[in-house]
Amino acid sequence: MSKRSCVSILLLCAAPIGWAQQVVVRNENFVPAGTLLHCTLDEPNFSSQTAQVGDPVLCRTTSLEMFGRQVIPRGAFLSARLEDYRDPGHFVGKGWIQLEFTSLTVPAGNFPVNAKVISAARYRVNAEGKIQGKGHPTRDAIEWAIPIMWPIKVLTLPARGPRPTLKGETRIELRLMDDLVLPESASSALGVLTPGPSGSWRRFGQSSN
Repeated sequence: MSKRSCVSILLLCAAPIGWAQQVVVRNENFVPAGTLLHCTLDEPNFSSQTAQVGDPVLCRTTSLEMFGRQVIPRGAFLSARLEDYRDPGHFVGKGWIQLEFTSLTVPAGNFPVNAKVISAARYRVNAEGKIQGKGHPTRDAIEWAIPIMWPIKVLTLPARGPRPTLKGETRIELRLMDDLVLPESASSALGVLTPGPSGSWRRFGQSSN
């Protein structure tokens, strides 16, 4: 067999492989690391006082569009767990909590993610993703300046400071730490996800029958 014939056969064999790879790429949505994700934590009172390390929590996402296409629909869920926390000290030291986001849930399925918290409403977040608690330095200074408040301040001095607590509709901003690949079916023709009968979730406009 001539050299030219061998080359032709190899090219013919490689063509279907290249075509299949192109099909795979067209059927996937690629979300690069560094992308910012926004979600809302619907919790009445999530803190180290009401949850233990490992407890799960859901954060409802806003939609994400890239290159004019919807990649993540509004109403999808990011799943997280309480990874670690530190309660505030009795006399000094503020508390913190840290959430570990592990997966994204859309109607097409559940996909692992690696994302770090970079912002949380009403709280500061450090470089490690820890949500920092608050103290009351201004209030304490005013109360200590009023002699009549001294007995109350002495009695409450041993009490711990305020714990960081996520409640109501707390908005959280995340940074995607690793690339995320989603099938095109995860975002195509989804629209807004709305609660259906018996707590199930259905697409907006979809019949409940």
